[in-house]
Amino acid sequence: MTLTLAEVEHIAELARLNLTDDEKERFREQLSEILDHVGKLQALNTTDIPPTFSVLPVRSVLRPDRPHPGLTVEEVLRNAPQSEADQFRVPPVLE
Repeated sequence: MTLTLAEVEHIAELARLNLTDDEKERFREQLSEILDHVGKLQALNTTDIPPTFSVLPVRSVLRPDRPHPGLTVEEVLRNAPQSEADQFRVPPVLE
C-alpha cells in the first residue's frame, strides 16, 4: 500500500510533527513499506492459533515470594520529617 504525500502530511499533523519535504518523502516510503509488510502478515491464516500463543518457553522471571520480617515502626519513622503517634505527619491537603 503506497501512501500519498497528503496522507503522510495528515499523519504528521496528527502527531504534531513539523517535517521537511525530505522527511515527508522518506517517511512516505518507510511507512508504505511497513504497511506492505503488515498486509502480508494479515494474509496469513491464523484461525487455529490461540491469541495467547508464544514460541518462547513459559518461565517466570519473578523471584519466589517468601515472607520475611518487616521493619519496625521505629525503623520506618526514623527518617520521616515529622511523625506523631507512630504515624507519618503530613500537612493537611483539605481545609
